[in-house]
Amino acid sequence: MKQELVDRIKSDPDFLKLVSERSRFAWILTIIMLVIYFGFVLIIAFDPSFLGTPLSEGSVTTIGIPIGVGVILSAFILTGIYVRRANGEFDELTRRIKAKAKGE
Repeated sequence: MKQELVDRIKSDPDFLKLVSERSRFAWILTIIMLVIYFGFVLIIAFDPSFLGTPLSEGSVTTIGIPIGVGVILSAFILTGIYVRRANGEFDELTRRIKAKAKGE
């Protein structure tokens, strides 16, 4: 009985759509975060003087500070984007899959 249920869920078009869209969306966000992070690391490696440039003449704060904060904030923002979509579209698909599995 359990294997039949698993097979039925795995062949459900909503389940296939959920897996496909969720995976694609997660990979897109992952790639964006990796580009941001490794872009920052590459700037540190190849042009550290750029990040050491003061924001204004006589300023102690350098360009690297807001860029570094931006890298950290981008992780929170991308996580929020994922959570928002997961709580909306992905949860709705999951609810429909569960309802079909229960026979509702």
